[in-house]
Amino acid sequence: MLVSRELNAAYWALRVAFGLGPLLAGLDKFTNILVNWEKYLSPMVQRMLPISAVTFMQIVGVIEIIVGLAILFGASRIFGYIAMLWLWAIALNLVSSGTYYDIAVRDILLGMGAYALARVTEARYSMVHVDHYEEYRPAA
Repeated sequence: MLVSRELNAAYWALRVAFGLGPLLAGLDKFTNILVNWEKYLSPMVQRMLPISAVTFMQIVGVIEIIVGLAILFGASRIFGYIAMLWLWAIALNLVSSGTYYDIAVRDILLGMGAYALARVTEARYSMVHVDHYEEYRPAA
């Protein structure tokens, strides 16, 4: 099977999006420029934590930075699945808080996109790459 331009374009769009998204969100866990991330942490989860919400979110940030960089540097198959599970865990946390259902739905859908990245990566590496091909014309 040949790798098409369309498959390659989809792969790169997903790889850049799921690389930069977690990377930027992870970095922001240390600055809270985009949002105060602690507000999204379920009270139930906060009660179970042996550390402060701020420290927990910074640990989350480090993990997101690692996932984002791994995807950007090409480990998009395994880290696509990790991003999917991570996003679904975030959605579960949001649902358990009884608020932010809209963001939970968004994260479930983003998780499906991360799954698509992992599957497209698998498809790319199971195909034959052809840089040039000639069109065959029937003999006159």
